[in-house]
Amino acid sequence: MKFLLENWYLVLTALVSGGLLLWTSLRGKSGGVATAEAVRLVNREKGVLIDVGEPEEFAAGHATGARNVPLSSLTGTDVPVKQLPSNKALPVVLMCKTGARAQRAAGILQKQGYANAVAVQGGLAAWREASLPVEKSAA
Repeated sequence: MKFLLENWYLVLTALVSGGLLLWTSLRGKSGGVATAEAVRLVNREKGVLIDVGEPEEFAAGHATGARNVPLSSLTGTDVPVKQLPSNKALPVVLMCKTGARAQRAAGILQKQGYANAVAVQGGLAAWREASLPVEKSAA
């Protein structure tokens, strides 16, 4: 007890640090979902896997079963409706090469009413690292 009283500033620093760590972990899915969660959403909740990379990137390699809807087409006026699910309650799992564009695409789709739009953390790189299937298509 004497230690705590004499070193109250260390205790306070530890409490504040722990509180901030707890707060950041509880505040939400700002960083997207892990690859295992993405697979669960696609397989068990009938989620739609969308690659928001450019067509050349998509042709070079993408997650098996993914649809290609470039981020630029989501921000424009010609949103490719046939590539997006008509049921906005379905999970939409977004992916790109690194995950940065997918995160932006998730925000865009959430504003369009897709409440369950999430990005894969780490993008295609994390997908490959998890040894999940990747395929190439003709350019």
